[in-house]
Amino acid sequence: MDNQTNSKSIILNYGLYLGLLGSIIHLILWASGLLLKFNWINTLVWFAGLIAFIIIGIKKYRNSNNDLISWGQGLKIGMGIAMISGVISLVYTLLFTNVIDPGFQELAMQVQQQAWADAGLTEEQIESFTESSKKFQSPGIISALILGMSAFFGFIVSAIVAAIMKKTEENDY
Repeated sequence: MDNQTNSKSIILNYGLYLGLLGSIIHLILWASGLLLKFNWINTLVWFAGLIAFIIIGIKKYRNSNNDLISWGQGLKIGMGIAMISGVISLVYTLLFTNVIDPGFQELAMQVQQQAWADAGLTEEQIESFTESSKKFQSPGIISALILGMSAFFGFIVSAIVAAIMKKTEENDY
């Protein structure tokens, strides 16, 4: 494995694709007025895209590297894809909440408060949950959550895919 393929372009390309996919789906749902009702679609598409782009990225690296890849190389590629996507998602989220639709978080909070009221929570409980929720809306917390979730799910998917696709010169199967 002396003459290995450079993984940077694979990581950057597929991380960019995944980050853009999530941002575009989010914008489509927002523009159509369906974001509050169907935000789970954005999450589902991102997670499916995470799996797909990590598989494609690791497979592309392996194919261009004489059909060889170690678990560590696969993990590095998958985590790189997830983290590039996370950075793009973070930039998009900050842009969305501060420039595109600064009032969206307040609207989302109102919808959530109504859901809590419909579930039978008291006014004091709703106010307590609202105050707790607002703590998670600061840019620092949002940044940590987005990057943390990208790292967490990226690691799980990458570790599994890399273990399945691992093929080294020592393998004799």
